[in-house]
Amino acid sequence: MDRRRFIRSSLSAAVAASIPGTQALAASLLHTPTSVPADIEAITGEGTEVTLPQAAVQELSDSLKGRLLLPGSQAYDEARTVLNPSFDRHPALVVQPTGSADVQYAVDFARDNSLLLAVKCGGHSASGKSSCDKGLQIDLSQLRNARVDRAAKTARIAGGSLLGELDHEAMSHGLVTTAGSVSHTGVGGLTLGGGFGRLGRRFGLSIDNVLEMDIVTPDGKLRSVGPQNDPDLYWALRGGGGNFGVVTSFLFQLHEMQRDVVTGYIAYPLSEAKQILRFYAEYSEKMPDEMGMGAGVGSRLGQEPRVGIYFVWSGDPARAESYVEPLRKAGTVEFESVQSMDYVAVQRSGDIDDTRAFTGYMKSGFIDTISEDLIDNLIDNFAAHPDRATRFGFGQSGGAIGRVGRTDTAFSHREANFNLLSFVSWKTGDEGEEHVKYINSHWSNVEPFTTGFYVNDHFDQPQEQVNRTYRENFPRLLQIKQKYDRTNLFRLNANIRSA
Repeated sequence: MDRRRFIRSSLSAAVAASIPGTQALAASLLHTPTSVPADIEAITGEGTEVTLPQAAVQELSDSLKGRLLLPGSQAYDEARTVLNPSFDRHPALVVQPTGSADVQYAVDFARDNSLLLAVKCGGHSASGKSSCDKGLQIDLSQLRNARVDRAAKTARIAGGSLLGELDHEAMSHGLVTTAGSVSHTGVGGLTLGGGFGRLGRRFGLSIDNVLEMDIVTPDGKLRSVGPQNDPDLYWALRGGGGNFGVVTSFLFQLHEMQRDVVTGYIAYPLSEAKQILRFYAEYSEKMPDEMGMGAGVGSRLGQEPRVGIYFVWSGDPARAESYVEPLRKAGTVEFESVQSMDYVAVQRSGDIDDTRAFTGYMKSGFIDTISEDLIDNLIDNFAAHPDRATRFGFGQSGGAIGRVGRTDTAFSHREANFNLLSFVSWKTGDEGEEHVKYINSHWSNVEPFTTGFYVNDHFDQPQEQVNRTYRENFPRLLQIKQKYDRTNLFRLNANIRSA
């Protein structure tokens, strides 16, 4: 920790407070540091127990404009909590930055003490890696802002922002970019892993629309990276996940789009599942870029399972019906909802039933083609259960996503037309061992049809499998990782390291 920086900031506040008429303003700007009562027990990234001296932690607290949170407060419990209630982790300390300088202080402290380090944006990590036990958590919830430049068609987004903020601000100008499908997802986690969304086929992945990023790297430096500045790091950040530091700002390219889209869901009986999936496999690949279409089979707790097709059409509304009508003829329609809807509202429509908000477990994998054998394995091994919700579904890629080269970004699964997600959830508090065993058994039948997985859905796969999912980009990623993070400070992710 640099004491001189802290002393300078303290003197500046004191001088401001001494100027007549500025006392009230100075008081409102002064930060009240957390009082650290004692030494703190923590662990390193390698799992070794360490003691953090009270004076060192107090110095960290004093240096921050944001807050240092310690166990025992409501703010600490809110900060450490992630979306999936399966993960109830307790960091030794939490830093809530309000700007890049605070992130630098926190990274410096974690590096200097070799601490286990977690970074939380929206808390959507499928495997709970945005928090940790006995390490340091950087909670970016106070680092949120979205600012649109209408003339340049760009949006500057603070690194802790949620996707809903990006959608809301951009769409008010008639502009959009691909930004997930759940509004409370963190922009950092989604984007660094690739960034799928309802508009991906039309405008590409989120990473395909990132013009530049500000990032605090493991050495504590704040770097502005882009095609001309640190181009290797810029390449790695677009698909390499959280391996390289904390992004504090994104600059996104935006695109013109009308505010209303046509969205719908059509459900069919489970007995027709194979027929519907065969139809979907063929029909979805004929769609223009303006149509994003998914299909899934599943059941909610206490409900009978169904097979369904869901879609968002973002093109000319007059053309939507010609693409929707064949869905009604694909099978016996048990339920239909097709409507014109505000795009921002569509983006919020999945907020309540986001699967990651339930106690659960998931598997995912990329698929080039949905074959007859894959459909048979999916359906023949599907089993509903009264005490769990069991779902699997295909998200559609293709379009603009597939028109980027496999090595142009760290994300390499450009030729995949689908991402298959299998998910099981159960009531919070129930033992989930039986359900996890089932989904692993089910996945063993379909995994041979997949090639790698989406790193944002990383759920503790073996290191060899993690390395394989980066494919031909892995050697370059490993080289960049060793350049910027030789000690693997940022390890709670789909980690890039030698097997």
